[in-house]
Amino acid sequence: MKRLVLLGASGSIGTQTVDVVLQHPDLFEIVALSVGKNIEKLKEILNDIHPKAVCVSDEHDAAALAEVYPEISFTCKEEGLSELASRDDYDVLVNALVGFVGFLPTLAAIRTNHDVALANKETLVVGGQLIYAALHQYGRKLYPIDSEHSAIFQCLQGSRRSDLKRLIITASGGSFRTKSREELKNVTVEQALAHPNWSMGAKITIDSADMMNKGFEVMEAHWLFDVDYDDIDVLMHRESVIHSMVEYRDHSVIAQLGAPDMRLPIQYALSAPDRFELHQDHPLDLAEIGTLHFEKPDLRRFPLLGLAYEAGRKGGNKPAVMNAANEAANLAFRNGEIPFLSIEDIVITSVYKCPFKEVKDVNDLIEANEWGNSYAHKMIEEIKK
Repeated sequence: MKRLVLLGASGSIGTQTVDVVLQHPDLFEIVALSVGKNIEKLKEILNDIHPKAVCVSDEHDAAALAEVYPEISFTCKEEGLSELASRDDYDVLVNALVGFVGFLPTLAAIRTNHDVALANKETLVVGGQLIYAALHQYGRKLYPIDSEHSAIFQCLQGSRRSDLKRLIITASGGSFRTKSREELKNVTVEQALAHPNWSMGAKITIDSADMMNKGFEVMEAHWLFDVDYDDIDVLMHRESVIHSMVEYRDHSVIAQLGAPDMRLPIQYALSAPDRFELHQDHPLDLAEIGTLHFEKPDLRRFPLLGLAYEAGRKGGNKPAVMNAANEAANLAFRNGEIPFLSIEDIVITSVYKCPFKEVKDVNDLIEANEWGNSYAHKMIEEIKK
């Protein structure tokens, strides 16, 4: 029995993690979990899962829930997330939070000698250097949940790292992969959220539409697999059948294929190197798909992908500023406050305007996050005028 703490239980990854646990009640147990403000979803989860502790966003919700579920210990806010991550009665933290809020719980879990199954991109994007150091200091492991990184993780099994030549991360291109720059000027939030292949949360779906998400994945891969940015390529692949590939020095390329179902990488992150049965309504059928397409990404069409490489290579506070500015701009677009292409303008300008600073500790990350958020909001207010 592997005991889990699940952060972000009401989101897309979180609910699918619950599904994996329910499929294998003899293998996994959720001892604590968190949700944000979706209390109704929490109540649905508590019909099937019986954790010892729960963290919610609002202290009034926590107090009200404690009366209904007296057997559960309720906590709230960011302090509550780190409290759950620091518990001593579990084995693996499943971090399915969205945003910078996911960084500190990851670090807390590692520092209290827990392994982490990671879906929170921002943990490695903003603080990869600190997480990398903590993993080595405490001898813990980081298991990727993102389908692309799970694919690479699977393709590396049984091979010597010294034989690795490069990583190839595939990208569907998101909701607007066939639209020109001119056509993107007036796209709507609803159009951006209509991803052709995957069912994901709103923030990540928007990040996929402008390829910021793929840039984040490049940065994650750098830290997860200790591979130089020059040896990480992105390949457009509209079908999302090949989730990523690894090329070795003899030019053999090993790929991981699967249906676009996030439960597969979630389950493998929890079971690796073992594989368990996964109940899928539509497993991969290559004969039905017939043809697979590939092309190089156009960095003029997707400038945020190029920016991620640049910020990753520069390091310091640049990745954290980029992430913070993107969080603010992404939300502003979803709220109808700015046009789609303004996301790029805000993120790129924020990264270039921010003075470079080395990141030595968590306080430096918090400062960079606040700077990027503040500068982005200034730009958002100017656009709204």
